[in-house]
Amino acid sequence: MKMKKVGFRIFVIVCAVLVPALFVLNAIQADRYMKVQNEIKALEQKQAALVEENKRLITDISLLSSGERIQKIAENELGMHKAESEDIVRVEMRRKQ
Repeated sequence: MKMKKVGFRIFVIVCAVLVPALFVLNAIQADRYMKVQNEIKALEQKQAALVEENKRLITDISLLSSGERIQKIAENELGMHKAESEDIVRVEMRRKQ
């Protein structure tokens, strides 16, 4: 009988130590999970902001590289004009054989 009581006492002591330890481990894991969750949320927000910035930059590129805008700047700011056909000089180079 004494052996059963000793075994039962050891079992109770182990349970008394393990149950609080498991609660502590669970709390630690929940804290780590929340930190990762917050980091993911922040990264998703940053990604959305970068996507919006990318869309804006693509729009700006389209506007700035339009042919009409470039022609207007060339004529008004740089004093350029379209070349007449008689102003064009063609140079042909032949390969040495």
